[in-house]
Amino acid sequence: MNPSPAPYRFHAFDISYFSAKVRPALRFKQLWYEELRADLGEVQRRTGLAFIPILVTPDGDTWQDTSEILDRLEARHPDPPLFPVTPVQRLAAHLVELYSDEFATLPAMHYRWGSELGEASARARFVAMIGSAEIGNALADRMAAARLGLGATDATGPAIEAHTHDLLDALAAHFEAHPYLLGERMSLADCALMGPVYGHFFNDLVSRRLLLETAVPVVGWIERCSFPGSDGQGQWLPDDALAGSFREVLAAMGRDAAPVILAAVRAVEDWADTRPAELDQLPRAVGACESALRGTPLKKIALPYTLWMLQRSLDVYRALESSERSQVDEAIAGTGWEAVLAYEPRHRIGKCGFQLGFQ
Repeated sequence: MNPSPAPYRFHAFDISYFSAKVRPALRFKQLWYEELRADLGEVQRRTGLAFIPILVTPDGDTWQDTSEILDRLEARHPDPPLFPVTPVQRLAAHLVELYSDEFATLPAMHYRWGSELGEASARARFVAMIGSAEIGNALADRMAAARLGLGATDATGPAIEAHTHDLLDALAAHFEAHPYLLGERMSLADCALMGPVYGHFFNDLVSRRLLLETAVPVVGWIERCSFPGSDGQGQWLPDDALAGSFREVLAAMGRDAAPVILAAVRAVEDWADTRPAELDQLPRAVGACESALRGTPLKKIALPYTLWMLQRSLDVYRALESSERSQVDEAIAGTGWEAVLAYEPRHRIGKCGFQLGFQ
């Protein structure tokens, strides 16, 4: 176990999408931590936001954004590592994170809130989780409405389900041969994907049945990520390689997600072109954007956070030497992610405390 003067305190919920992204990292790094059922009032007092999870460090600092939480855990507790240092595997892990954070909310929200059975079971879980029927149902009302803003509508449902089936097929084929996405060791990519796949799919009645009936190897991967036992793990694939089956996973993600992500980023940048000059903090959303998913029109809110997440991948890519970028380009060719790495943002977003702002 990594030494620590006091435990980390992890304010989370079991059915929380982003709690599921951080929890495997804490366990993999064998950190001393206490998981607390999140007190939303305490979360808001510490951060000014009602977003979970948060991680309170042994010295009392509060970390809120899951990407930053994983960055900081890696910096403070580098052994065992979650972030590959080789260019292809590192960039691939960031692309999985971009997909998981900025596109996989669509299938996650569709399966949780897009059917009568899904919504009824989620409402019951929310009431049990919060401990109050009134507050739990009010929160469920907000989330059920939020799915529409994210583009998970009745009209887009068939396309979302087709995407999900293809992704689960690719993941199941990969996990038949490899325990984790990059080989024999868990990575940032696995943590990120646990957000939608454990936080929603495995916790929700409708999608859990889908997993158990069609993608049992994915359920096995969930079990490994939930109890990673880092001492017994192997290594990522040698020579900075990506398994052919993992390239199929990247393709299942990128071909559908990349156009939707880029449409959101362009909408944010168009808004930023004419923003008030005195604006120092960004709103949560800046209007809507339109794209398509498998030929079905898709309209969703445009979130500045999507641009911030895109920057994470682009910063990794553009910090590489020319020869290393060529290796990455060759590795992801045909996966649909090429346009993402070729994108040139006109604006840059940074963090001031817990808020997004322009740099």
